[in-house]
Amino acid sequence: MRTTLLLDIVADACGERIAVGPREGGVSFGQLRDGARAAAAWLMSRSAENLGFLGLNGAAVPLTLFAAGFAGMPFVPLNYRLADADLRRLVARTAPAVLVADDDMVPRLGAIEGVKVIARSTFEERFLHGAAEPVDLPESENDIAVLLFTSGTTGEPKAAVLRHANLTSYVMSTVDLLGCDEDEAALVSVPAYHIAGISAILTSVYGARRIVYIPAFTAEDWVAVAAREGVTHAMVVPTMLDRILDELDSRGEKLPALRALSYGGGRMPEPVIARAMRVLPNVDFVNAYGLTETSSTVALLSPDDHREAFASEDAVVRARLGSVGRVLPSLEIEIRDEQGNALPPGQKGEICVRGEQVSGEYLHKKAIADDGWFATNDSGWIDEDGYLFVEGRLDDVIVRGGENISPGEIEDVLREHGSIADVAVLGLPHPSWGECVAAVVVCRDADPDSAELSRHVQARLRSTKTPEQWFFRTELPYNETGKLLRRVLKAELAEATGQD
Repeated sequence: MRTTLLLDIVADACGERIAVGPREGGVSFGQLRDGARAAAAWLMSRSAENLGFLGLNGAAVPLTLFAAGFAGMPFVPLNYRLADADLRRLVARTAPAVLVADDDMVPRLGAIEGVKVIARSTFEERFLHGAAEPVDLPESENDIAVLLFTSGTTGEPKAAVLRHANLTSYVMSTVDLLGCDEDEAALVSVPAYHIAGISAILTSVYGARRIVYIPAFTAEDWVAVAAREGVTHAMVVPTMLDRILDELDSRGEKLPALRALSYGGGRMPEPVIARAMRVLPNVDFVNAYGLTETSSTVALLSPDDHREAFASEDAVVRARLGSVGRVLPSLEIEIRDEQGNALPPGQKGEICVRGEQVSGEYLHKKAIADDGWFATNDSGWIDEDGYLFVEGRLDDVIVRGGENISPGEIEDVLREHGSIADVAVLGLPHPSWGECVAAVVVCRDADPDSAELSRHVQARLRSTKTPEQWFFRTELPYNETGKLLRRVLKAELAEATGQD
């Protein structure tokens, strides 16, 4: 099944309902389909093999996604935050292609062989706001729906392959067709080049829920748009949620229309989600864990799970507020040791998943086993009741004197200290131990004494897990989807201390 069929079904059933934009004057599902099909016919006349997108959020994102699908070519959203030279290298890898780019970003590209650049305003005027053009599109044999470039923090970015079957399997196993009321609206603030941005389009379309975009995240814009547009559903990353709560406090805003808020993309500090549940007691919270290679979500901590854990005095149940919940019914999951053996509940290892939505594929490289299992490179464990706890990336583990130490465990302990607003724990080179534990701390007010923080950790964890080096900063480096740039931070500290 192709992703375009999701739009076809909904456009046939409720074509006049608003699909994207404001309640008054937005683009309907029928208009979105007409525009995407007309754009697809134009694309097929351009001898392109890929359709790229470079720009901020807005109606052009679903338009180009579905246009690519109707034309039988991959949709390739690109990270506009890259340096110009890096961006041009990625664009060149999409050739032969058509690239829709925000007008102010077109000059950054220059001339790139095999790539036809069209300004977003021109593309939208012709296909999003133009008259419907009858088109007859042949069935394409190309089953790649989306190519998403990885961040490239350890080398040249890889192009993760998401096929139509992967994406539609995820959507149809998690969303009810036409299951949304007409007043529902989803606020999308994650960029198009992130898997959450893709899945937000497809799940909203299949459920017939209106999408409201903000071009780029700020807490002020998020709260203002959510209030003005009566937003009922939204997805954020942990760093966004903390700022949104601060903004709600400063404005005295309660967002009465908001019904559900999902989060993912990084570790959610328990104090932040607990605060959110106190500030927004009538909102259903969902923690969603997934990867690009798995077509988004593989495990969910449901609203009922949140409420049960939040209200419980049982330490085991309360701890589930820090889990990512249970795996989706359509998937299988195992925790495996270094030899590939499945581990019992309670033991840490690598998270592996299997199911139809799992791609586990890059251009020209297969990353999935012949039996369908995909190794995520995430460390985690499952409790006796099936709740999954994600510890972090396996290559972020600190190896001190042969002992594997999880940064997340130490970070959670440090966040319990009242003076700490944010923290990152990582390993730095050490002549005797191989690596030593270092902590980079952002404080709420004055910096606490490092000896006091050491005592705080030692009282709760083994001495070998107590940071030996302390650094204090005003902020930590995150990317725009809320992921801590741990390797960037590690490189900066190693250079600053002469340990590189």
